[in-house]
Amino acid sequence: MKISEKGVSLIKEFEGCSLTAYPDPGTGGEPWTIGYGWTHSVDGKPVKPGMMIDEATAERLLKTGLVGYENDVSKLVKVKLMQGQFDALVSFAYNLGARTLSTSTLLRKLNAGDYAGAADEFLRWNKAGGKVLNGLTRRREAERALFLS
Repeated sequence: MKISEKGVSLIKEFEGCSLTAYPDPGTGGEPWTIGYGWTHSVDGKPVKPGMMIDEATAERLLKTGLVGYENDVSKLVKVKLMQGQFDALVSFAYNLGARTLSTSTLLRKLNAGDYAGAADEFLRWNKAGGKVLNGLTRRREAERALFLS
């Protein structure tokens, strides 16, 4: 499966696009982020304070990243998914990492066929640095709604 435009729009809405590197809102530092929530290297250079990119680079990084997360979700999930469910899981993995998804109760419940229980698990992932963040709460609610659509 591939993420739909609806899924990409959700990611863009919550990540926003910053053409200048900024610190993680939960830690106030690492990992530094640029573009649409990108924390990996940009053309071989680590994201760090002062780094700048253009809109085309931000789009390229998002598209590149999404392919990896689509593959991760496809490998991790053992049950049939509808498009909204897939999109929500890719958004979740893009934000938190595939490793987080792989060890989550969300995935365990989903792979056991408990779709409703899995949907409710999205809401637990609204903290960064131990603090509840309103933006993460809104994102998890949107991902849950997309998962249930």
